[in-house]
Amino acid sequence: MLNATTLLACFGRYRLRKLRRLRPAEAQAQELLGLVRTAQDTQFGKDHGFAKIHTVEEFQRRVPLRHYEDFWNTYWKSGFPHVENVTWPGKTPYFAVTSGTSTGISKYIPCTHEILRTNRRAALDLLAFHLHNRPNSRLLAGRNFMLGGSTGLNSLAPDVYSGDLSGIAAATLPWWARLRYFPPKELEDISNWREKIELVAPVSLAEDIRSISGTPSWLLLFFDRLAALRPGSERRLVNFWPNLELVVHGSVNFAPYRRPFADWLKGSHAETRETYAASEGFLAVADRGDGEGMRLILDNGLFLEFVPLEELNETAPTRHWVANVETGVNYAVVLSSCAGVWAYVLGDTVRFVDLDPHRLLVTGRVTDALSAFGEHLIDEEIEESVARAAEAIDAMVTDYSVGAVFPTARGGRSGHFFLVEFAEKIRDPERIATFARTLDAALCETNEDYAAYRSEDFGMIAPRVHPVAPGAFAKWMEARGQLGGQHKVPRIINDETLFKNLRDFMGCK
Repeated sequence: MLNATTLLACFGRYRLRKLRRLRPAEAQAQELLGLVRTAQDTQFGKDHGFAKIHTVEEFQRRVPLRHYEDFWNTYWKSGFPHVENVTWPGKTPYFAVTSGTSTGISKYIPCTHEILRTNRRAALDLLAFHLHNRPNSRLLAGRNFMLGGSTGLNSLAPDVYSGDLSGIAAATLPWWARLRYFPPKELEDISNWREKIELVAPVSLAEDIRSISGTPSWLLLFFDRLAALRPGSERRLVNFWPNLELVVHGSVNFAPYRRPFADWLKGSHAETRETYAASEGFLAVADRGDGEGMRLILDNGLFLEFVPLEELNETAPTRHWVANVETGVNYAVVLSSCAGVWAYVLGDTVRFVDLDPHRLLVTGRVTDALSAFGEHLIDEEIEESVARAAEAIDAMVTDYSVGAVFPTARGGRSGHFFLVEFAEKIRDPERIATFARTLDAALCETNEDYAAYRSEDFGMIAPRVHPVAPGAFAKWMEARGQLGGQHKVPRIINDETLFKNLRDFMGCK
């Protein structure tokens, strides 16, 4: 197969030179005003006086923050699936279907041809950073594997389709990208995740896989399937795909997965690279090492705002943008894009680690604070504490969920209940006890409110840890109709009904 990596490397050098000259505030203001001009004759544009907007500040005065439900009820629902000239010019051809991680309620996110093009350009940025780090790369000499949703999209109306975003992305790949894409069409169309894995895994072993991308938990399940097909081989990806160069991951905090991925990549020359790609847009990609933050993409059809999390529900929250964000603050992300979302509360929280250029870490979800008793734990703090607890007992956590438990009888005590899936079944109760103690200590160290409530068990008892069998979370997700693709195991569950459903499924109270 022709090695096109040389052409990509030329583009990469051009793109990196352009990024070095980029002025963040100027680029973002230009993106916003371009979006506003394009959409000024839509229903939303007329409602908000887009024709009169000439600055970022004017946009912020005229366009209030909105959540998905606001857009759905006010603008999209009445004509759905025919959404034309409502929040973006023309007819919306695709809707990315997402299920709320903690509630399971489906959302239909508009997906225009323009946003798909921005996603592809963002993917080229990822490759540019990879080639800068690996100048001798031959990434495009083999196959590039996307472990995503089905490309068998649902027809909602003539020329209007819905499906998983990764499935929409794969179904709309340009011809030049498909030449080096895996899996083949007849396999990527399969909607049943288990069937897809069973059929794709053996075929991939016969291919020269150079990169693979997907959600970390589903990637690990797929790697397990590869190992089962070659029981005599050591559990390392180099034994299955010797030319693998790149593992692309995103959607969840990578901290609990760092160690299992490092084990799978031993002996390999592949690197991991994180992306921040939501159904609403592709926001950032890692340009440095693992865990060092992802660089915002500022000149690609998106305008980004950042609201301090504690102000999000206020009447007039402070709306920062790249001109005035600060490091160390937990922000809620707000997005305007060429898919027709405007000042849209994305639902994620981030923290900037650099401002030149702008790099951030995803810290969780705006609804993913665990604060049943006033402890105010955020997703990032829990992820890091779970990772430290796993390291303390030399174990690997593949998935977990946590929720609050309340007393069922007078005099009972409240606390947190963790259901944890380890890569291998742990039979020694003392190891689980050590995991729980380390987890508790790490949470106390990282969060003063938690430490105060845990002081002498006054407000909360120590966290309870219940290990579940390997593969148990995948079975639960399958029972909910959410196995594979971009679906994620909910880390923090504040919905009591959903948390009870999980505990019942796992056979614990």
